[in-house]
Parts: sequence; C-alpha cells; structure tokens
Amino acid sequence: MRELKQGGLLSVVLPSYNEEASIPRAAERITELLTAADIPFELLFVDDGSKDGSWAAIQTQAARFPQVRGVRFSRNFGKEAAIFAGLAQARGDCAAVMDCDLQHPPEKLEEMYRLWQQGYEVIEGIKVSRGKESPLHAFAAHRFYDILSRVTGVDMSRASDFKLLDRKAVDTLVALREKNAFFRALSSWIGFSTATVEFEVQPRVAGESKWSVMSLVRYAVTNIAAFSTAPLQIVTLLGSVVFLASVVLGLHSLWQKFTGHALEGFTTVILLQLLIGSILMICLGIIGYYIAKIYEEIKDRPRYILAEHCGGNDESASGKTV
Repeated sequence: MRELKQGGLLSVVLPSYNEEASIPRAAERITELLTAADIPFELLFVDDGSKDGSWAAIQTQAARFPQVRGVRFSRNFGKEAAIFAGLAQARGDCAAVMDCDLQHPPEKLEEMYRLWQQGYEVIEGIKVSRGKESPLHAFAAHRFYDILSRVTGVDMSRASDFKLLDRKAVDTLVALREKNAFFRALSSWIGFSTATVEFEVQPRVAGESKWSVMSLVRYAVTNIAAFSTAPLQIVTLLGSVVFLASVVLGLHSLWQKFTGHALEGFTTVILLQLLIGSILMICLGIIGYYIAKIYEEIKDRPRYILAEHCGGNDESASGKTV
C-alpha cells in the first residue's frame, strides 16, 4: 500500500511556438480545472522563439493569473529544448508536460496528479488514438515509433510528450548533459516507478500544426541518432552484403575462366561500381551524421538561451544559458 502524498505544487510546462491564439485558452482552461480540483499549481509557458504575438499573450496571462509564468528563448531552439527549459524552471514538487494547443486533454492532469500522490514518480500519457491526421502522417509515425521501439528496447508505440514527473525524475532529466535529448524516450529510460494514463488526442483549439513532413523526418532522424547507434550497424550490414556478393561473383568468374568461357564483364563492372559506390556514400553519410552530432556535443553550446521571463517574482533571466 503506497503512502498518499498530501498537497504538493504541480508545475505544468507548456512549450509554445507561434501559439498566440492557443495560449489564452490553455491558461483559462487549465486554471479552471486545477482550481476546481483543489490542486496547487503553476503554469509555465515556454516561448520557443515565436514569430507571432505568443510572448505578448503569455505576458497578458501572467498579469491576469498569478499562477502563470513565462520564459522566452532568444531564438527558436526546438520543442525538446523548450521542454527541458520548462523542467529546469519548474518550481513544483512534480511537473507535467503538455501541448499548448490542448491536444493533450487537461482533464487528465488531475488523474495524473492523484497517481503521483499515490507514490508513482513517472506518469505516462499514452495515446488511445492519434486523432485526425493524414494516412501518410499516421503511417510515418507508426513506422518511426516501431523502429525506435526496436532499437531502444522501450515501447514507444503509443508514447507522447504528455507526462507528469516527480521532482526526483525532473532533476534527473535536467542533469543529463546531452544536447540532442529526446524527452519522450528519456523519460522512460530513467526508470522510476511508472504508471500510465490513457487519452485520446483532441482537435487543436486554434491554429494549425507547425509540423511539416520534412520537419517530422528531421525530428525522426535526429532522435533515432540521439538515442541509438543502430544506424551505424547498417554500415556493417551493407559491408557484409557487398562482401558476400563479391565472393559469389568472384567464384562465378573463376569458374567461367577455368571452363574456358569468356566473361562479358563491361556492363557488370559498371553496375558493380555504381552499386559499391552508392553503398560507400550511404555508409559515409551515416558515419558523418554521427560525427556531426559528436562535434555538436563537444562544442558544449547551451541547449537554449533565455532572453526574458514574466510572472512569478519577475527576476530577470536575460542572457541565461543552459
């Protein structure tokens, strides 16, 4: 029987990129729900270098609700950086991460919080359905998470960024120094006592998705490379395949030579050169990508730079890097 925790401040981290229309609705809806549930909370909006009026909207909500705080990046650093910035700034005994567009249903926050009170340290939001999306997007997402599940050994088939983490888990994640961090997988990788909450992806309250097909492909490639060395094994696999093919072709050529049959090899040689050259370039590309990631890590540049923040005690955070 787990000991029930009493009270405890809940920090809700909401990464925001060009979400001017969604921010007021998110602040109102979450404040209403958590106040009614008698849960002490703060809302922390992280403006990921938005180009619209998102920061002004966050400042307005911070002036309207005492529980609302906001931080703004000096430029766009990406969603993963925004999540980790929010966790680093969170003051709560536990912290939840959810989308600003309310596709993650805020009604589930109370259920997650009650599970945390029961002693669970990581509460994972898992998708029952992916909501409305194109067949191509759904197929690509399923394949990405299937590949990632296989190479990491962590079931990512229904994973999401919608999670609630105990302070211990938050501190562990923030302490990780890798620059290309994949929050969705790392929150499972760190372990701790885990529970799950099922949810259905909701329609966006406003605006359109900021994810294009190309940005999703880059996101997939970056996170697979960040969390697995499996692509490097493709180099070994391709090398083995080419070696076996060369052995077979070599034996065939020797057999034709000893039996007196001339080998008409010009076309064969050209095709082999094209095949081997293509495989070599693919292998060099994979190795080069990992070397580029190593180079980024060695430079030890910050994940993000905070330009300013609002709400709370209004202490200046300009120029802060992490």
